Order: sequence, then C-alpha cells, then structure tokens
Amino acid sequence: MKKFLLLHVLIVFSFPLFAQEEEILTFQKAVEIGLENNLDVKIATNQVLLTENDRKLGTSLLMPTIDLNNTRGYRREDTEQAFVSDPENPRIIPGAQTRTNNYSLVAIYGFSADAVVALQRLGKLTEVSELEAKVVIENTVAAIATAYYRLVLEQQRYDVLNNTLELSDERLEIAKAQYEFGRASKRDFLAAQVDYNADLTALVTQEQVIQNSRVNLNELLALGLDDNFAVRDTIIIEENLSMEELRENAYSQNKMFLVTQRMENVAYLQLKELRAQRLPTITLNGSYNDNTLNSDAGFLLSNQQQGINLGATISLNLFSGLSLNRQIQGAKIQINNQRHLMEQYENQMQADLQRTYNTYQNSKRLLEIERKNYEVAVENADIALDRFRLGIANYLEFRDAQVNRLQAESRLIESLYTIKENEIELMRISGKIYFPQDI
Repeated sequence: MKKFLLLHVLIVFSFPLFAQEEEILTFQKAVEIGLENNLDVKIATNQVLLTENDRKLGTSLLMPTIDLNNTRGYRREDTEQAFVSDPENPRIIPGAQTRTNNYSLVAIYGFSADAVVALQRLGKLTEVSELEAKVVIENTVAAIATAYYRLVLEQQRYDVLNNTLELSDERLEIAKAQYEFGRASKRDFLAAQVDYNADLTALVTQEQVIQNSRVNLNELLALGLDDNFAVRDTIIIEENLSMEELRENAYSQNKMFLVTQRMENVAYLQLKELRAQRLPTITLNGSYNDNTLNSDAGFLLSNQQQGINLGATISLNLFSGLSLNRQIQGAKIQINNQRHLMEQYENQMQADLQRTYNTYQNSKRLLEIERKNYEVAVENADIALDRFRLGIANYLEFRDAQVNRLQAESRLIESLYTIKENEIELMRISGKIYFPQDI
C-alpha cells in the first residue's frame, strides 16, 4: 500500500500543466499571423501581381512602337573606273574610301478592334485573379478559425478530464480510508484505483491530442511546430444568423460565385475578340531619315538626304482556312459551359448554405438540451459523492454518476464547438468571413 501511495503522488505531481506562463493567442491575432505568414496566401497574392502585370503588358497592344536607328559604314578598296566618254583611259583610284552615315526615327501604330477587346478580357482576368486570391484568404481564415477553436475544445476537454481525475482521486482517498478502517472491502479500494488509473490515462491521451491540435494550428500560421501558446478558454457563438441575410450575402459576396460570373464574362469577351479579327486593321507609320554619303569614287562624291516619310496601311483578312470560324464555334461552346458552371455552383452554394444552416439550427436546439442535462448530471454527481462519503452509496453508483457527468460535459462543449464550426462555414459561404480589403 505504501508503494502504491508513493506511485500515486509521483504521478499526480509529475503531470504537466497547460497554459502555464504561455502567451495568450487571441483569435484575431491568430488570423493576423496566418494572413501574414501562410504560404498559400503569399502564393495567391503573388498570382494577383502576375495577372496585373499581364494586364499592363496587354496595354502595349494599343501603343505605338518607336525605333531610333543609327547605321554607319566604312569601305576602303582599290577602284578602276572606265567611262563611256573615254574608255581607253580608265580612272584608277587606289584605296578609295566610302563613308555612309544614316539616322532614322521610325514610328508604327497599328490599330485593331480585337486588341481593344483583348485588353478588356485581360482586365476581367485580373478581377478573377483577385477574387481567387480572396477565396484562398477566406479558406485560410476558415481553416485557422476551425483549428483555433478545435484547440479550445480540446483544452476544455482536458479541464473536464482533469476535474474527473480529481473526483476519482477523492474517491480513491475515501475508498482507501474506508478499507483501512474496515468499512469497505479491498475490492472497492482496487476498483477505485483502477478507475483512477483509467481517468489518468484519458488525461495523458488528451495531452497528446492538445499537442497535435497546437501543431495543426502552428502549421496554418506558418510558425514553428514547437511554439507554445495559450488560447482563450471560451467559445463565443453568434446569436442572430438569418438565413435570408446569409443567402443575400452569398449572391453578392461569395467569391467563387463571383468568379464563375466573371469567367462567363471572359468567355463572352473571348468570342467578341475572335469576331473582331474579321474587321480591318489599320497601320500608321512615319519616319524621319538623315542619310549622308561620302565617296572617293563613283558618280557621286557626296550625297545627303533629309526628310519625313508618312504612310498608312489598311489590311483585311479574306480567308484563313476556316480556322477563325472553328475558333468562334469553340468560343460559343465555352460560353455555354461557363453558364452551366455558374448554374452548377449556384445550386451547390444554395445547397451547402441550407445544409449548414439546418445543422446550425439543430445544434443550437441540442445545446439547450445539453445545458439542462449537464446541470442535472452535476447535481446528480454531487449527491452521489456525498452519499459515497457517508457510506450510503456504493462505488458503482458513484462511478456511474461520475461518468454521466463526464459525458454530459463533453457533449456540452462538443455542441458549442459544432455550432461554432457551422457558424464559420456559414460565414465563409456567405462571403462574410474576414479578409483584407486591399488584396
């Protein structure tokens, strides 16, 4: 018995305590850290920059090209020239030199209707990229929220198991005293010892669950996997989530739904861009030239030209092997596909919203039941403990009341977490979850 008591004391005092001398991490702070460090968010933000850069490059389709050229040439050669007027006496010039110097400034501007439409299409794709980045951010915030409150839930479970262990410890002390004074059998004492060890095992297992939950949250926040922090010990739920308001917000704020709308617009612009290729293309060109020639041989010893050249070209494609027709036909099919995709996502969004809201409402009703049940279970456990102290109740009656209280409290905090989880999903679907406005 002394050996058991020594082991019992060592187990109790060697068990680690959570949230001791740890920094408190609020949910808002966790979101800030996650949006700053999460690699998926960084990749999505960089993708927006790439798309914006493509749009800016697209403006070059409406800009002229201007080239400045300078060409210089030098030639040295022995020259023999025979003239019609005096073929018998050719002119011989050893080492005759020829120097040329040419300056030109050339500007070309080509205008085509499809380039204007292409620029509009790139603008829509930029909007799509921004919305997709917001989708990543919202999903990240939802994942952080779920992981954060999961850690809160597991710590609440730890507290419940710890309270259960304290009750088992008190029961063990009572059973030991009763056994020593001959008021109870050794069987009752050993049963109390077995139940205490079972509760201690559950508490140690819960410690591992908390550690893994903390690792999951650290992974989302892109922190060190061994970083320790404490979270708030309460889960606050919203009281007034209206289905009508959620549905209205979903149509105007759900980023994936807006993406499907923009992609349908992109498909229309793609068709418009292809049709615009049937229109004439106008090209304007102009140049300024300054040419200088100096030569020791030939009919011209020196020649200098300066002037401006202007011109315009109108081109119209008459036949391209029906490839443009095939592209236009494909663009029409793509428009239909995008319309179907938008309708499909709309149906999915409505169904997800309704399912989640139904679960949310049902979980709130269950919460009220679990609260009342918990109050009854606590009172019943207190009565059973008092009866056990007085020797009126046996250990089975007390253990049954203790387990009922543990299960009732576990169901209560699980109900709170389920409501919060559904609330997070409703906010995500309706587009009301937090995201930075400058993305």
